[in-house]
Amino acid sequence: MAGNTSVAAQQQPRRQFSLVRCVATCLLALIVLVGLAVLIAWLVISPKKLVYTLENGSVQNFNLTNNHLNATFDFVLRAFNRNRRISVYYDYIESTVTYEDQTLAFNTVDPFFQPHRNVSRIKPKLVALNLAMSPSTSKDLMIEKTSKEIQVDVHFKARIRLKVGTWKSNRRTLRIVCYSVTVHLSWYKHFDRVPCEAEL
Repeated sequence: MAGNTSVAAQQQPRRQFSLVRCVATCLLALIVLVGLAVLIAWLVISPKKLVYTLENGSVQNFNLTNNHLNATFDFVLRAFNRNRRISVYYDYIESTVTYEDQTLAFNTVDPFFQPHRNVSRIKPKLVALNLAMSPSTSKDLMIEKTSKEIQVDVHFKARIRLKVGTWKSNRRTLRIVCYSVTVHLSWYKHFDRVPCEAEL
């Protein structure tokens, strides 16, 4: 009787070990399958970065008096979706123009949908209306004004969703920055395109 009890006690740990090994093997196989599925999907979709370029920029009605600024900034941002299978919903876009880390003007842009392999242009109009500026920043801006051009940074912040087939991602925050953008106070001056940095 004691011998039978001993054999049963030995078999029970073996069964438990076999069960644990079976579960571990199944989990490992599942992880490998999911990894392969993700890799195959990535290779099929071949995601590429969205490319942004500031194509045009101008400023009108520029007036800086007693450290208060009035001006209207117009920009054209070229958005290039290089992807063959990924489309983009731009649900919300805000644009900001800054000078020496001070915000000069802010505005929002109408939402839109960008298909794959598409070029879209975003055209924000930003207005500075009697904007109070620090004396030092105002002085620097006035000095630049004498050369008939000023250098600003242009920022875009967007909430986007990616679309592949019928699948849509959750909303993500896209930040675009166009540094050292030279806008001319003279309309006939040529605008040099500026490549922008994008972070998703």
